[in-house]
Amino acid sequence: QVQLVESGGGLVQAGGSLRLSCAASGRTFSTYSMGWFRQAPGKEREFVAGINWSGSSTYYADSVKGRFTISRDNAKNTVYLQMNSLKFEDTAVYYCAAGRVIYGTYHRADSFGSWGQGTQVTVSS
Repeated sequence: QVQLVESGGGLVQAGGSLRLSCAASGRTFSTYSMGWFRQAPGKEREFVAGINWSGSSTYYADSVKGRFTISRDNAKNTVYLQMNSLKFEDTAVYYCAAGRVIYGTYHRADSFGSWGQGTQVTVSS
């Protein structure tokens, strides 16, 4: 397993941008697929974006496609989520996750075995 720490959350106006970072411990980061999930108050945790071990494949929820970009820097043991054109409905706690993910299952939270503590993103309308 890896330990994950998210950062970069905060308060932003609708239409603005934020970049989340997730720093991972350990020497095996580059072997893990990574994902971002979010959970709004009173709602279930939902998939946002995923990326394979090399960064060559990325996956997005329809609700964020074209606005969010996931990327990773294996030399820095870090995965990023660039969020542009933020909407009020993007308000949530955002979680970083790591796992040995099978193709086609990035959207499933149970595909990931390690989770960060979450970072709050609040978009004001």
